[in-house]
Amino acid sequence: MDKVVVVYTMKGCPYCDMIKTQLKENEIEFHERDIDEYQEEFDLFVEVTNSDYVPAFMILEDVDSEKPTPHLFTPDSHFETIEEGVEIIKKFLL
Repeated sequence: MDKVVVVYTMKGCPYCDMIKTQLKENEIEFHERDIDEYQEEFDLFVEVTNSDYVPAFMILEDVDSEKPTPHLFTPDSHFETIEEGVEIIKKFLL
């Protein structure tokens, strides 16, 4: 697969649990990044997106190349509901 989904989550976040459940139900592989465990990585994400809301996600295209292309998505900016977020991911993976 030349695309990878990375989902930024935090403990105790019901929306984070919802997106993970829906991705699993749709059999979509993803890498979970707890924002406390991957703080430096998430800080860069926040710097680029100007949003620290979770669940947020990144879809990396061309991961086998030297320079994968990142697509960053945040709640309220790119999607309003968890279902909309999952639909974005589905469309990218087609």
